[in-house]
Amino acid sequence: MLTRTILSIGAIALTACAATASSAQDNDSAFGAGYGSHGRHVKVMIISMFAPEGQVWLDHLGPWESIPVAGLSPDYPDVHCNKQDVCVMTTGMGHANAAASTMALTFSPRFDLRHTYFLIAGIAGIDPAQGTIGSAAWSKYLVDFGIQWELDGREIPPGWNTGYLGINTTNPNQKPPLDYKTEVFQLNAKLTDAAYALSRNAVLSDSAQAQAARAKFGYAPANQPPAVIQCDTLAGDTWFSGTDLGQRARDWVKILTDGKGTYCTTQQEDNATFEALTRAANAHRVDLSRVADLRTGSDFDRPYAGQTSADNLLNYAAQGGFTPAVQNLFAAGNPLVQEIATHWGEWRDGVPQR
Repeated sequence: MLTRTILSIGAIALTACAATASSAQDNDSAFGAGYGSHGRHVKVMIISMFAPEGQVWLDHLGPWESIPVAGLSPDYPDVHCNKQDVCVMTTGMGHANAAASTMALTFSPRFDLRHTYFLIAGIAGIDPAQGTIGSAAWSKYLVDFGIQWELDGREIPPGWNTGYLGINTTNPNQKPPLDYKTEVFQLNAKLTDAAYALSRNAVLSDSAQAQAARAKFGYAPANQPPAVIQCDTLAGDTWFSGTDLGQRARDWVKILTDGKGTYCTTQQEDNATFEALTRAANAHRVDLSRVADLRTGSDFDRPYAGQTSADNLLNYAAQGGFTPAVQNLFAAGNPLVQEIATHWGEWRDGVPQR
């Protein structure tokens, strides 16, 4: 009797599994011919962090098919895909949301991402020594600003110029042992260079308010029109403003990249996003050589001469950079997206020789 009961339960379970699999197959086929045994094939996946960053793509490249994915942010539960096999997803802001949503995306059976190019595209603070409001920066290095030891600046030892130092180091100038393995990532330089070459002559948006804000700086490129540039990005959930913190950002990028990187944009998510992609790559679900990172300057990370750091932080919106920065995600990012989508035969097996 017990054996029969166990067999009966097993049969019910197998029937349920078969029904679930059949239902999943039906749902996949309902989403269109782009689906295969590994899910829908995607040529380009654009990763945005909050609604305006994603909306600029949705406004230009539709019509869209909305695909719900379990585990995405409840604020942004769908991935949107068009007929070019270009998709847009929004993670939610900050390290935790970025990592969780990207993991959910990459392990979803809805998509085949093994040959997909990922474009992380969002707005950021910008170093006026490297760019200006509206500038679009392609990065080769992603550096985490949050993984450091910290002392209150009023309590630092004599001879130190900052209260920040690498974990398990003895002074601010030492490179830490990188025990977390997420402190710094290097992107595929060939892809970054291709993205820059495709977009360097893009016509970028600007605003009168942004022009007035940048005119308060007495040096270039801060006081120049926005441009497409190459420099590196710094991630940390704590927003910062100030000349001293900005200098630490510059120094930290140099330390972690052995002098090869140049800090220019500050944002919250990109190391978390890339680590989630790394986990997926370890499971053979994505290719890390196909990740590009674009950040556009929405505000300056430090004040102009005569302005306080507090005023720069509390009045960042008055710089007028938000709208141009969002618009320039598309202006600078779409040349790469279209090149991949329309010349897929050249890009499917990797970044082509140029």
